[in-house]
Amino acid sequence: MKSHTFRSIHILTLLILVACSSLAQNANAQTGAAAVVFLMIEPDSRAAGMGNAGVAVADNANALFWNPAGLADQVGTEVALTHSNWLPELTSDLFFEYLVAKHHIKNWGTVGAHVTFLNLGEHEHRDEINTPLGTFRSYDLSVGVSYGFKVTENLSLGTGVRWIRSNLASVSVGAQQSRPGVSVGVDIAALYKFPEFYLGTVAGQYNLGFNLANMGPKIQYSDSEQADPIPTLLRFGQALTLEFDAYNKITLATDASKILVRQRVSEECIDPSDPETCIPTFSSDPFYRAIFSAWTPIEILTSAVNSEEQEFRSLSVIDQLLLSVGFEYWYNNLFAARGGYFYENPYNGNREFLTFGAGIRYNIVGVDFSYVYAMKENHPLSDTMRFSLLLNFAR
Repeated sequence: MKSHTFRSIHILTLLILVACSSLAQNANAQTGAAAVVFLMIEPDSRAAGMGNAGVAVADNANALFWNPAGLADQVGTEVALTHSNWLPELTSDLFFEYLVAKHHIKNWGTVGAHVTFLNLGEHEHRDEINTPLGTFRSYDLSVGVSYGFKVTENLSLGTGVRWIRSNLASVSVGAQQSRPGVSVGVDIAALYKFPEFYLGTVAGQYNLGFNLANMGPKIQYSDSEQADPIPTLLRFGQALTLEFDAYNKITLATDASKILVRQRVSEECIDPSDPETCIPTFSSDPFYRAIFSAWTPIEILTSAVNSEEQEFRSLSVIDQLLLSVGFEYWYNNLFAARGGYFYENPYNGNREFLTFGAGIRYNIVGVDFSYVYAMKENHPLSDTMRFSLLLNFAR
């Protein structure tokens, strides 16, 4: 019988998957197979207010997350901090913190560093007969560096690497020992800015962005046979900025993302002639294979309409995409209003929400705020708010 401790770990993982990953409705889905999905939490209030569309915008220190190639055009030094109470509809002791900084080096490019921390709260440790054995704290942590540089006047490239530590429960349960999982993730990215154009008196700028994030080895908490992939994520995006005059401009952005995890299912049978002795076993491709093998339809097991029975449903590659649309309006580069929409297939995560945000810039200080309005009743992401503080020493 599993202990209370490991049931708690499972619940914690499920909550984070629901909130920031496309969790399908059965174990066969590729997207529910990844661990440390806190790496997918959108850290900054600005892009969060734009429906999580940011890969082709990426023009401040938070480019480390969205698109490190966006660092290349930035100058000076900037520091940003984001705080959010996580899953406020479910619990009060989860919170998310993100600290990032970038600095331009003349004739070399721009470097940056970040620390990401997700506090998962305090939990009871109990043995198999439910005897209290004390408490433990759980958290996820990532520390990384990034670099962006210009290849041509219009094309920039970027890369990043992060160290990941996931401490769900450093405890022993019988002969089973749980310990912190450790891994590393690598990003490669590109940003192409087309030459400025004009629509009458309106100046326009069109960008295309690409980021392949979190390529790295599997993470394990007990033994290598139970290792899980980290969430390799591919983002494509575009952004159009129209500057109407010296005081008014608007940016329209769209992103399409896909989790590149490929899970495979097989059966182990005590008696091959007796199907009742067979149990499913799961394995996943290493990241360097999943980058290619994840581009296939997947089968998930879902409840049939108006029935307690279950049926298999096929999800195409299009069904597996995460889609974001957002806008940002600036007045005199001082005040910003933002809005956006995020969609995920109902059978591949079922996240759908509207986002709203605002920002203010004065001298070297910037403050951003975002709010999530979930389209699904009682969704754990409902009423999630983020607050970001920026200090830009290039001004």
